[in-house]
Amino acid sequence: MIRVLIADDHGIVRDGLAGVIAAQTDLEVVGSVENGAEAVESCRSLAPDVVLMDLEMPVLDGIEATRVIREEHPETAVLVLTSFSDARRITAALGVGAAGYLLKDASADDVIRGLRAAAEGGAPLDPKAARLLLEARDAPDPLEGISPREREVFALLLDGLPNKLIAHRLGISEKTVKTHLTNIFREIGVADRLQAVLWAERQGLRSDLSS
Repeated sequence: MIRVLIADDHGIVRDGLAGVIAAQTDLEVVGSVENGAEAVESCRSLAPDVVLMDLEMPVLDGIEATRVIREEHPETAVLVLTSFSDARRITAALGVGAAGYLLKDASADDVIRGLRAAAEGGAPLDPKAARLLLEARDAPDPLEGISPREREVFALLLDGLPNKLIAHRLGISEKTVKTHLTNIFREIGVADRLQAVLWAERQGLRSDLSS
């Protein structure tokens, strides 16, 4: 029997998924939670085989919850089920250990097959998500001209840290931070921090771009 935990902030979605899963003879819903923090706690107490994980949830989002669950319970597979199909979220979810990525317009049969595949060590991936990953892989790196250290500075800028805290975090001087930022702004063609943040959003970059 495959033990499944459902994590989604919409009750109607949780109920619908629970009904579909309960109709299968080899699947069992062991829990249903409405945010990522509850998913983490439930994994500690219930030890599910698969977590069916939404991404956008209150308290703790699905990506961070997936990271914690995979670190604490490597034997538990996490299968993302979300309405978001952008390459940034797909890459982030898979990067923290999600076994697969399905979209909410998938059929009930697709979800059931995905759960079974994830439980068996497979990597179920929605065709649209797979296509976006291939396109992202072939796309040029928007930060190609930026050094690894400058990427670290840029990541902290996107986290909202002022220059003084960036300097403290990286063990460098504020003057060095300003120099790095000047180089970054020139390279990406912006004039200030706000424009840099907006540029990063348009590029689909995350604050963890230094990794």
